[in-house]
Amino acid sequence: MNRLGTHEQATLSRGWVVLLALLAFALALGYGFYVLWHNAPSLPLRPPTRTEAPPVRGSLEAADGTPLALSTPHDTRLYPLGPSAAQLIGFGERSSGKGLSGLELDLEKLLSLGQSLRLTIDPQVQAIAEQALWHGLEVAKADWGTVVVMESKTGRLLAVANGPAFDPTAPRRNLQQDVSWRNHAFAYALEPGSTIKPLTAAVLLEENVARLETKVYAPMSRRIAGWTINDVVKHPETLTLSEVLKYSSNVGITTLAERIPRETLFNYFKKLHFMDEAPMPPLSYQPQIGVRVAAPQVRPLHRWGPAEYANASFGQGFLITPLHLAAAYNTLANDGVYRQPILFEGNTSQSAEVFRPQVAREIRKALTDGAAENAKLPGYVLGGKTGTAQVVVDGRYSSSVYAALFAGFIPSNTPRVTVVVTLFHPKGSRIHGSQVAAPIYRAIAARLFALWGVPPRPQLEPSAKKGKLVQR
Repeated sequence: MNRLGTHEQATLSRGWVVLLALLAFALALGYGFYVLWHNAPSLPLRPPTRTEAPPVRGSLEAADGTPLALSTPHDTRLYPLGPSAAQLIGFGERSSGKGLSGLELDLEKLLSLGQSLRLTIDPQVQAIAEQALWHGLEVAKADWGTVVVMESKTGRLLAVANGPAFDPTAPRRNLQQDVSWRNHAFAYALEPGSTIKPLTAAVLLEENVARLETKVYAPMSRRIAGWTINDVVKHPETLTLSEVLKYSSNVGITTLAERIPRETLFNYFKKLHFMDEAPMPPLSYQPQIGVRVAAPQVRPLHRWGPAEYANASFGQGFLITPLHLAAAYNTLANDGVYRQPILFEGNTSQSAEVFRPQVAREIRKALTDGAAENAKLPGYVLGGKTGTAQVVVDGRYSSSVYAALFAGFIPSNTPRVTVVVTLFHPKGSRIHGSQVAAPIYRAIAARLFALWGVPPRPQLEPSAKKGKLVQR
């Protein structure tokens, strides 16, 4: 009996040991699952962490709220106006939408965070400028062109047109060979040519060294520091300052410009912001964000010898963008007060007086009286200045590549807008600004007057006696 009882007790003890071991194993296994549950985020047993969706890319709107660029929740970038303002707006990567050109690139930091912006662009004025430009490009067979329309009193950019037309949604060609995507108005600096002569004339009036009636001996050519300066349009040997502008005389303007020191004209160029790499005010964000503009190239004053000074007085030897030229001309439109061009609603345009109001009005009248025939519109007061600038190719002025320009006001007696037209490398027998750029200005003026509801004035119809003048 005792042996059997002892054996049963030992068996019972072993059973408890096994039971306790199984219980310990179960507890350890449960603890292991507990640790994995709370510390292994990759396991599907733990619910995934919730993350917020990235913001939809911000939109760009015209002044009246018309969408120019907007995105869907599925990252599709839409350009509702198609090719209108396409070069100004730019484009981005097809997959991510990240900006690659234009405002899409310049404003990437804001747009990628969902920030939307409203531009000063007027869709109707933009369309008017583009239609006139695109037609003019075809007629002139030019490589490219641009038009800037600036509201005279405020500095607001109502249109920044470029051509040929560019579709931001179409398959892209070689960007090095096809520049139709480029916003030439901001991105290309070129010599402004004879469009600078009225500004030089304004300096002469402002400094009281000449009047519009001042006469100057102006043969068809003259020598300065070993260089020959020529005139193109045949004219009398003696000209008034008004006639210097009318006939676009290089000889006349350089002779009159010798009445002021070189530093005087240079300082006026500074007042007109010809050396300003950022002519538009930045957006009021921190850090500040601005729109890229090609840097002007103007020789420092110590490099202005007699020939360089003479060239500068008629727009040769330095480079500025069409935007810079439009802002400078707008100083004449705005009765002598320079205004910063602005592109975004809410930005403030800084202003500074450059010329006396009377000086600006006299220059505008001279540009109205001496306007090229292709810039005139029966029943309306229009005026401006042509320009035909040689382009430097391989380090030398080309005899075949030119830029044709026209800068003027609409209307020219009481301007509402300032307009600058630029065509690069027109081809054929008609390459001068008066022949290919002035008609674009006139077409824009005609359509703007219709948009504004301004009828022609019969007393302004041209008389039967009309002379012909071909400016450069």
